[in-house]
Amino acid sequence: MIIPSPKDAVHKAWLYRLLAELYDDPVVAATLRFKGGTCAAMLGWLDRFSVDLDFDYVGSKKELKNVRRRMEKIFSGLGLEIKDKSQIVPQYFLKYPVPAGGRNTLKIDTTFPPPKSNVYKAARFVEIDRIIICQTIETMFANKLVAIIDRWEKKDSLAGRDLYDIHHFFLQGYNYNSAVIEERRKTSVKSYLKKLTGFIEKKFTEKIITQDLNLLMAPDKFQQIRKVIKRETLIFLNDELKKI
Repeated sequence: MIIPSPKDAVHKAWLYRLLAELYDDPVVAATLRFKGGTCAAMLGWLDRFSVDLDFDYVGSKKELKNVRRRMEKIFSGLGLEIKDKSQIVPQYFLKYPVPAGGRNTLKIDTTFPPPKSNVYKAARFVEIDRIIICQTIETMFANKLVAIIDRWEKKDSLAGRDLYDIHHFFLQGYNYNSAVIEERRKTSVKSYLKKLTGFIEKKFTEKIITQDLNLLMAPDKFQQIRKVIKRETLIFLNDELKKI
């Protein structure tokens, strides 16, 4: 996974350190499926930095308490401080030691229950020498397409990284899992993509694109992409609509 600046090396190290420990625990490994931007970046599917660890929880509700207990034991063993946590799902904000002024918080977020149409497979994470079960690229792409409007509806917010990710996935020629879109949005893929196209056209300004994406990419690369990302994403979506 690339880092946009040397100061991000510490955060990257903690991401890998924590991920390795989580998947060395057999109970945690059996119930968490890795996903999201960090997963994609670690597997080489995405060429930007990512700062959180996202998972689907596939265990039972009865197992949750034990899984949380084991995760918190791992945090303690690594010297991570729990700044905040959810009482419902394994969601944590963890603080690690760094010099004053640097990034010092790592977020773990978990979806429970995940969409039934999500597909997973084992993948090798070379940098930590682990085999981890994670979302397929097709499942990840579909969830990213849904995430743009989903974030707006649930949090009244937008993220430039969401737009960047679907632009990159289209650019790489990846396919998406249509069943995920249909399950999550309760509509056809064509209907959703039409809505998404209009939403991006209306809502995404250069300010929105810049406000988080510029922290996740090298400055020169960000300057190259920021002026074309919206236009090209709309072209990709319209081309996709013509094929459906």
